[in-house]
Amino acid sequence: MGNMISFQEVEEKIIVIQNQQALIDSDVAELYGVETKRVNEAVKNNQEKFPNGYIWDITQEEWYSLRSKFSTLENQGKGQYTKYKPKASTEKGLYRHSTIL
Repeated sequence: MGNMISFQEVEEKIIVIQNQQALIDSDVAELYGVETKRVNEAVKNNQEKFPNGYIWDITQEEWYSLRSKFSTLENQGKGQYTKYKPKASTEKGLYRHSTIL
């Protein structure tokens, strides 16, 4: 892994959503050096490893709030924003990602 991100960089990406600390899927992807779609495919293909509460779809209101807070979501390429609402992953979800990514 050539571009390791620091603990401080991870801490800066933590958001509080639904009263839980979480990372959005694009930040999980950056952490593991993969594309966001690979993170979501891994979850979809290994649902048994992600019990309820480890990863969830954010609400439309949360999505609008995130988009207004994080300019990094604007730099997605073709369009101004990604067309899919991100998923949120708790610390436990992040550990589970490490076993499959």
